[in-house]
Amino acid sequence: MRYQVHFIDVQNDLKNYIWLLEDTETHEIVVIDPTEASLVLQYCEQHQLKLAQIWLTHWHKDHIGGVPALLSHCAVPVYGPREELSKIPFITHALQHEDHFKFNQLNIEVIATPGHTLGHIVYFIDQIDSLFCGDTLFSMGCGRLFEGSFEQMYHSLNRLAALPPRTKVYCTHEYTQANAEFALSIEPENLALQNRATEVQHLRAQQRTTLPSSIQLELETNPFLRADSVDEFARIRTLKDNF
Repeated sequence: MRYQVHFIDVQNDLKNYIWLLEDTETHEIVVIDPTEASLVLQYCEQHQLKLAQIWLTHWHKDHIGGVPALLSHCAVPVYGPREELSKIPFITHALQHEDHFKFNQLNIEVIATPGHTLGHIVYFIDQIDSLFCGDTLFSMGCGRLFEGSFEQMYHSLNRLAALPPRTKVYCTHEYTQANAEFALSIEPENLALQNRATEVQHLRAQQRTTLPSSIQLELETNPFLRADSVDEFARIRTLKDNF
């Protein structure tokens, strides 16, 4: 397979992952939401990879913190949300909803997903069935609403729910086990959710990642994607904030 996805476990309190998309023919990589530069540079050196692009989903520090130091090592294009340029001044390619750009042979589609922040964007690559979704969609969860409204986040999640079911979901935090506990409090009779929660428990007991998920799996197990109205979404999100 020409394109492979790798991850770096930042091992911080926020349980961040840094995703890396490699072109195995050229050994070039994209780094998505680099929390810390040193981890990325170390990974590149160990695996003989060359940084080609940086993609950012939103302005929070745990997603952009490593960018300045990476740019001091190599001048590469930085793709990120046009709506957050004032907070991410090092963006070279400002993106908005339905923009497209390339990484070698891959066509990347930009989807606006306001809610967690007002300018949040995600990156969808149909050719490799992959979605890099930052803090909009988590496995069995969704991001907190720091800036947007319930209605905005509900519509953002619906945009992602409409992607092909086979799409792999690469979110930026290992929150799956805690999300499973909450999801079970909302849908205790959901058999798919029960099975997923058991699987996640086993994975985390072995200190293995629970990601990527898939759109299909999220449609079956994620209470936020399963909410059928803005009011229902708001009710569940409020419960989660206080769980």
